[in-house]
Amino acid sequence: MKIAYTDAFREQAVTKAYHRGDRTIHSIATELDVKYHTLKNWMKSPKAKTGPAGDGPRRARDWSAAQRLHALLETHELEDQPLSAWCRQHGVYPHHLQAWREAFEHADGLLAPTTRGELRDLKDQNKHLERELKRKEKALAETAALLVLQKKFQALWEDQDE
Repeated sequence: MKIAYTDAFREQAVTKAYHRGDRTIHSIATELDVKYHTLKNWMKSPKAKTGPAGDGPRRARDWSAAQRLHALLETHELEDQPLSAWCRQHGVYPHHLQAWREAFEHADGLLAPTTRGELRDLKDQNKHLERELKRKEKALAETAALLVLQKKFQALWEDQDE
């Protein structure tokens, strides 16, 4: 039997799930008398306006370098349980934090493109250059084939003249 929940209840449940601290989603679903998978689906849905970090980015790849640094500073002293709780609250995994830490440690002064626009421009330029390279390689292969055919044709005429 399908139960109709109000939007306010859904929003409250999702908010409670995102800000659960050390508790599991399963325990919150049981407390709210909602099926576990229903609560998970509400959390995944685009209607869930209250994300793990509120106004912050929802995916790890959307975090800016400044936000990543701030996250690393906040989590530097945290151990397993508090770190996991912080990660759940902010929508990242501990392995994201580890990867960000390694990236900052191995940066060695290299400047990466900071904005998505710059990154997109570089990708477009790379794609354009790759297309141009393919076109030139095809033209070179065609020229080489024509040269070989020309030499064979000349050799054939020379053999017939003799």
